[in-house]
Amino acid sequence: MNDYDAIVVGAGNAGLTAAATLQRAGVRTLLLERHNVPGGCGTSFRRGRFEFEVALHQLSGVGVDGQPMSLREGLFTQLGIEDKLEFVQEHDLYRAVVPGELDVTLPADWDGAIAALEDQFPGNRDRVAKFFDLLKTITFWQIAAMRGMPAEQIDPVLFRYGLRSVRSVLDEFFDDDRIKLALGMYWTYLGQPPSKLLFQDLALTLFAYLEFKPWHVRGGSQAMSTAILDSFLGAGGEVRFNTGVAAILAQDGRVLGVRLDDGTEITAPEVVSNASLPTTYGMLRGIDLPDAVRTDLASRRIGVSGFVLHMGLDATPAELGFTTSTTFVNRDTDDDRTYESWRSLEAARGICVSSYDVAPIGFAPSGATHVSLMTLQYADIWRGIDPADYARAKFAYAETLLDLCETVTPGIRDAIEEVDVATPLTMMRYLGHPGGAIYGYDQDAAEGWLFRNSERETHVPGLHLAGSWAGIGGFQPTLEAGARVARRLLRRTAA
Repeated sequence: MNDYDAIVVGAGNAGLTAAATLQRAGVRTLLLERHNVPGGCGTSFRRGRFEFEVALHQLSGVGVDGQPMSLREGLFTQLGIEDKLEFVQEHDLYRAVVPGELDVTLPADWDGAIAALEDQFPGNRDRVAKFFDLLKTITFWQIAAMRGMPAEQIDPVLFRYGLRSVRSVLDEFFDDDRIKLALGMYWTYLGQPPSKLLFQDLALTLFAYLEFKPWHVRGGSQAMSTAILDSFLGAGGEVRFNTGVAAILAQDGRVLGVRLDDGTEITAPEVVSNASLPTTYGMLRGIDLPDAVRTDLASRRIGVSGFVLHMGLDATPAELGFTTSTTFVNRDTDDDRTYESWRSLEAARGICVSSYDVAPIGFAPSGATHVSLMTLQYADIWRGIDPADYARAKFAYAETLLDLCETVTPGIRDAIEEVDVATPLTMMRYLGHPGGAIYGYDQDAAEGWLFRNSERETHVPGLHLAGSWAGIGGFQPTLEAGARVARRLLRRTAA
């Protein structure tokens, strides 16, 4: 008899929702996590009198009470946690700034966003409205296609526009580079510049935030991770923290369990891995890696990581001049140049500024605020730095993020009380991901759902992949992916 019906490796977003979905369906599930808390990127840490959110900038898809197709009414209700979380709504998508050229705030509302852009760029109301209509149409048909609708039933507009670059579609609708930048700013959430990013990917992202609004969770993403874990434990699941997996064991052509770092072997006919694909397949023992997997892995590129400056500030958001929870600040409108800079240590050219106390999540003391500055970077540039120079290099680079931030919040340096800096090497160490990649593989056209389906097929019976490395990166996509993989596993085992 097997020790468990299923083992889930990793308690990140997808690992948690997979484990909870399986256990609540009556599958005896063991959840293994090498860290001492659940969440992966969905967690927080303390410095002095501040708690810092690790990675969540804006949670998409939550929706308002009763809104169909939302996380609130769907996944969170299915896991029994919808009334255990307090959501904090951001009423703006973001403020987009290019010093001296652009400063516009987009409300998280279709009509409000149109009005804001018309106010900033007179004469573009009809263009923006038509752009938003296209965005909605592309998202509708993309979701239909992703759910299996035959190609002949899909509106051809998806194929005419969905696979084009964001830049080419923006160029078709608008003449002013500033409005293009304002509408395309979420490209940094996807890790690819508008010249490379598929329009269907930006459309889906913008739709998720405009239709279902951007949110935070009171108590941070750690509160959400803990609630999902509690759902799992309440259904009878078992979790082991501080427990690393050394190998995924197979015999007679299929998975039979795992071996822990301490040598303990635990059996289960189904293993769900929330680890990266290179790590997961590298842990396989007792079976030759299928040729299809070797070919697939050899053709993929490790994605971008991040550099984050966490700050506890002895001043309120209003005193610092923050008007929105999320602000994107770019040096200019040259997105390709910004993307190229991610492979160097030149001064940051674009940052995402998250002020978690414009709509407070409860992490900062009264009269203070918690802010993070983030830019994307690839890890290779940090690997080559001599360890003796590492601290100096990371704080020197952090100063360039502050320089850019001070163009919208002058004097922010004077309010710093606590600070913590994370580089791509920090991400590598903490997440255990190759290259510290935060979105998995590079999210370019070749990695899209039309061309890759690692989540559906591992070529190893009993092994299942859940998370950003098998699909789309980000909080909402990985939360949904874990539950989706679990439901697919349940259907297969019931057949």
